[in-house]
Amino acid sequence: MTDAPPQRRTAPTHQGRVLHTERLTPHMIRVVIGGELAGFATRGLTDHYVKLLFPQEGVAYPEPFDLAAVRERLPREQWPRTRTYTVRRWDAEARELTVDFVHHGDEGVAGPWAAAARPGDPVWFSGPGGGYAPEDGADWHLLAGDESALPAIAAALERMGDGVTAEVFVEVAGPREEQKLHTPDGVRVRWLHRGDRPVGEALVEAVRALEFPPGVPQAFVHGEAHFVKELRRFLRVEHGLDRDRLSVSGYWRTGADEDAWQAGKREWNASVEREQEGGTPAA
Repeated sequence: MTDAPPQRRTAPTHQGRVLHTERLTPHMIRVVIGGELAGFATRGLTDHYVKLLFPQEGVAYPEPFDLAAVRERLPREQWPRTRTYTVRRWDAEARELTVDFVHHGDEGVAGPWAAAARPGDPVWFSGPGGGYAPEDGADWHLLAGDESALPAIAAALERMGDGVTAEVFVEVAGPREEQKLHTPDGVRVRWLHRGDRPVGEALVEAVRALEFPPGVPQAFVHGEAHFVKELRRFLRVEHGLDRDRLSVSGYWRTGADEDAWQAGKREWNASVEREQEGGTPAA
């Protein structure tokens, strides 16, 4: 007897509506989503993410919208475009989801949508996923990332209390992109201004220059894939941190949109791990 092929599991689809938007910085837009959001819940992680679904123009989708039905009935090229974003905040009592978007003009899909969003606009998304939250028992915390990681870093800092030791590095385009963050006693935040330098270059330099506090850190390093790779090597190989002390992920990759990046992300991560464990170099 031949085993049936495994069925692809499709996460539940949630439908909400835009409640309001806010321009946090010249390149960061906050969108608050409501509309009851029945069935949506988080698990207490600070890097929860959702996959926003953007319908293709001119395609008629099933009503009510259901991603599993879309994938069953329509060819792949007509599926909604998917963009992954961190949950900045989930208010379970008010049933409101806050998502922050990096916006660079007309570039991309989600950023322009956020800039044009108005109260009442429909929003479809699946999730949440995620896997990180700062551990109370960690000797100290290292958090490093670019703009794409800033919502998760901000959420993690809000989970920390006074007396926790945390070294935080955030790289942004310039001083106008800085945000006010919750900084309990014991937390040091360093804003790094990229200017014309490649993404992550200043961040890698700053983290490498850090004099590590005593003990073993729990590290969160997310953002552009190339600098994430470098910092993973620094922490995993040069400092000997165990994998279970690291939350490391490339949210995006220079020169690739999310469709291309997600298609090759699993192999990229595997190749990085092989290289840094003594195998074949990653591209």
